[in-house]
Order: sequence, then C-alpha cells, then structure tokens
Amino acid sequence: MASGSPSLEKADIVLEERANPAPFEEDPLPPEGSDQRILAERRLVRKLDMRVLPTIVLIFIMNYIDRNAVTTARLKGLEQDLHLSDLQYNVVLSILYVSYCPAQIPSNMALNWITRPSLYIGTCVVIWGLISTLTGITQSYGGILAIRLCIGIPESAFYPGAIYLLSRWYTKKELAFRSAILYGGLLISNAFGALMAAGILANMEGKLGIRAWRWVFFIEGSITMFIGLNAMWLLPDYPTNTRWVSPKDRRLAQARLADDAGEADKDSTGDSPLKGLLMAIQDPKVWVFAIMNTAQLLGLSFVNFFPTLTSTLGFSTTVSLLLAAPPWILSTITCCLNAWHADRTGGRFFHQSAWWWGVMVGFIISLATNNNGARYFSMFLMACGYGGFAMTLVWVSSTFPRPPAKRAAIIGIVNGVGNIGNLMGSYTWKAEWGPDYHQSMIISFVALVISTILSLILRQWVIRDNKKLDEDEKRGLNDANRARVEEAARLEGITFDQAMQRRKGFRYLY
Repeated sequence: MASGSPSLEKADIVLEERANPAPFEEDPLPPEGSDQRILAERRLVRKLDMRVLPTIVLIFIMNYIDRNAVTTARLKGLEQDLHLSDLQYNVVLSILYVSYCPAQIPSNMALNWITRPSLYIGTCVVIWGLISTLTGITQSYGGILAIRLCIGIPESAFYPGAIYLLSRWYTKKELAFRSAILYGGLLISNAFGALMAAGILANMEGKLGIRAWRWVFFIEGSITMFIGLNAMWLLPDYPTNTRWVSPKDRRLAQARLADDAGEADKDSTGDSPLKGLLMAIQDPKVWVFAIMNTAQLLGLSFVNFFPTLTSTLGFSTTVSLLLAAPPWILSTITCCLNAWHADRTGGRFFHQSAWWWGVMVGFIISLATNNNGARYFSMFLMACGYGGFAMTLVWVSSTFPRPPAKRAAIIGIVNGVGNIGNLMGSYTWKAEWGPDYHQSMIISFVALVISTILSLILRQWVIRDNKKLDEDEKRGLNDANRARVEEAARLEGITFDQAMQRRKGFRYLY
C-alpha cells in the first residue's frame, strides 16, 4: 500500500470489521496519558481479564489433565489391561508430540488469517475432548497409540494460539502476567488433575463394570467438551471484529497496541501467512529461541512423570497423587508473582532462567540423598522451574512484535520445535532407571545448562539490537513499517511526526 493513503487504510479496517462503525473522527479517543484515557484503558483491560482469562485458564487446566491422564491411569492398571511393555508405554507418551509439534506452525499461521479465532480454538477444544474420551474405550496398544497420535493435532492449536491471541489485545508490559495466569492453568492442572484422578481411581473402580482408569478419560474428556462449547462465545476474536466489544473500545484496543510499539498491530497488504513464515525462518534469533526451548522442555520433562516420582517415596497410590498437588500449587503462585514482577520491571532473562537454576539445585539434592523429606523438597524446586517456561513465549512476543503474520509463525515455530524436548523427555525418565532416576536427572541438568547458555546469548543479542535501534531511528523507514506508523497516527488522531516520536520509545525487553 502506498505510504500516503489513509483513506485506503480506513477502508481496509471497515472491511475487516464487516460492520458499520461510526467514523473515528466523530468520536476521538481521549489523549494518551489523560485521566479519561487511563480510565478507559483500565475498563477495557478489566473487561478482557474478567472474561478471557478464566476461560483460557480452564481450557489449559483440562488440556494438561487430558494429556497427562495416561500417567495417572498407569497407576491403576492401564499398562496391564492393554498389555503394554515399558517401551510401548513410553511410545504412547511420546507419539502425541509427533503430531503436536509440527501442527503448531500451520495452526498459528491459520489463526492469523482466520477472522474468528474464538470459533477455531473452541472447536479444537471440543475435538480433543472427544478424542480424549475415546481413550477410555481402547482395548489394545494400537488403539491407544492411534488416539494419542490424533489428539496432538487439535491440542496444537491452543497454547501458541492463546499466547498469540493475548498478544493481539495486551501490551508488552501487560502480557507476561496474563500469560503466566494462562500458564498457571497448566501448573494447577498438575495439582487438580492429580486430586481429580485420585478421587476417580479410588471410587469408580468397577462402576457399571468399567475399570476406574477408563472412567478417568470418560469424565475428564466430557468436562473438556463442555468447556470448549462455551469457549466459542466467551473468547474474543481480534480488536477489529470482536462482537462483545463496542466499536470505540475496539479502536482503543488497536490504539493501545499502536502506542506500545509505535506501529499499528496489523499486517501490511503483502504480509500473508506464507510471507510471515518465510520472514520467521530467515531470522536466526528464532532458531536460537527454538533450540533453547527444546533444551528447556527436555530439562523440565519430569512433569509427565511427576505422579511416578511421588510414588517413589513409598506411599499408596492415593497418597502419592495427593503428594503431587502441593508442589504445583506453589509453582502456580510463584509463576504469577514472577510474571507480575517481570511486567513491572520489563525483565525477561532472569525471570526465565533463575527458575531453571532452582530445578538444577533440586536435581542435585535428589542425586545426593535418599531422604524422603529432602527428595520431596526437591520436587517443590523442580515444579517451580516451570515459572521460567511461562516467560518464554512472552519474551518471543516482545522480541518479534511486528508484523503479526511473522509473530504468529514464530510463536508456532518456537513452541512446536521446543516440544521436541518433551518427546525426548518421554524416553529420558525410563522405568528401569527408577526409583532414583539419577540418569534422568543428569540428562535434564545438562539440558538446563544448555538452555541457560542460549538464553544468555539471546539477552546479549537483544541488548545489541536495542543499540541498533538508536542508530536506525536516524534513518528512513521502509514502506511496510511506514504504513504501520501511519496507521498508528490515524488511530490516535495525531500527525505522522508525532507518531514517529512515540515510536522512538520502543525497545526490546531482556
């Protein structure tokens, strides 16, 4: 699009909204920084928080409860009923990532193109809930293998898609805390999932002639489908077309993000999903993030075996599942506090990496002693390590803010490639290495060392990029960047020069 065509930009927005909003000039937004503007933004953010965050947290809770139901069902006869060997059980765990990892990239690319992400995400939730429910009727190794392979495809839409959707509504100083609340759903699912499974396994054995481990899938999958149906109307779409947000608030949402980065959060005319993917794969920082995430998730892969780890303390099945809950409750609290502080300070590296160092201390404790108290304490340190992972895609979003097509592809790449670490982790915690799992902890320790080194490299890289921004501001803009700055000026009702002054305030976070 030509750089001097605001009427065409406005026409594009009208087409995107597919509505008949009043012209922006008739109802201008309050000036940035004014009391009225601050109040309006707080009201908008509060509305989003009250509606969006509970929905995505519930979805994420059920996402990991469904995914990890196999590990709890293992404690009550799944392996024996399906005649699985240890190797076959590990394959059942890992096969999910064969479809889950590669599907995230096209899913997120499609999400940037789809106009109704609420329907897309909600439909995917219903589908994976249905597939999870069907796990309860499997009778063989081949059957459960096929179920696990299929469930990875709809699940791939949620976490990277939710992070991308949040990045279309929240500024970079708000995103970490909201993403942590989202990720808190995963962490708390390890607590509530264990408690729910304990109740089902203890009370449903033989009901209607069905084994208790099968009831785990029937009950948890049904809850997921119910939540998915409600997510279709609870989740937002984009700031340009969300039906339950007023036209003025939609414009305010766009202006907030334009203020945040000095550019409108929209693709230029030529920014297709394919172009976004090509821009993503050509950026070397993307692959450093992806490899760092792979090493991180390999180091944190104990999450899929946590009930097994607590069972090594020597208690009954029910007590072992109950002991698995407190570490994840603490992890959820520390994750949210860590992200809140990251938003306040703009920090990224230490808010991510320091928690890995706590996990490494936990591994050292478990390697050094067989005392049950010390080993259980180490599990708290291990669980809190997931506070670092909650910051990863937040850091990615703030490092690659524009254009949205590129950001969507990058989030899919980093999370999709990173989950190869979970696939490798499925073979790291072998039953034959139990009950101490020393070899598993050594492998995970080394992986976290690698992820720390790569994270430090990224921090220095971003610092260097910030220095380049100081120099680049003295030069001209290319057509695509100029068009987004012009769109930001139009949304705010200010001149192009004033928008450029605001753009000079943008810096990457590290």
